[in-house]
Amino acid sequence: MMSDDDYVYDEDSGEWMPASELAARRAAEGAVEVRDAVGNLLQDGDQVTLIKDLEVKGAGQTLKQGTLIKSIRLTGDAQEIDCKYPGIKGLVLRAEFVRKR
Repeated sequence: MMSDDDYVYDEDSGEWMPASELAARRAAEGAVEVRDAVGNLLQDGDQVTLIKDLEVKGAGQTLKQGTLIKSIRLTGDAQEIDCKYPGIKGLVLRAEFVRKR
């Protein structure tokens, strides 16, 4: 049995709805879409390939075009992805320089 406080008033639609449904709707609205250089939608865990040589500041090395980056993580920013790469800690790449594999 549901109690009265399980329902909340949604200002946008002008309707009463379950609190969980409203929370899910707001989370979906706040989600950031991250797209690669050719427009593919990226998700956590995707593999990407670099589309150009990138000099990694602070690491003193260059990642070559075609380098495979495994298991990316989205950061909440529409253009930045968090990556793991051997020998480089805290690597963050811009989505415009990668293509989903």
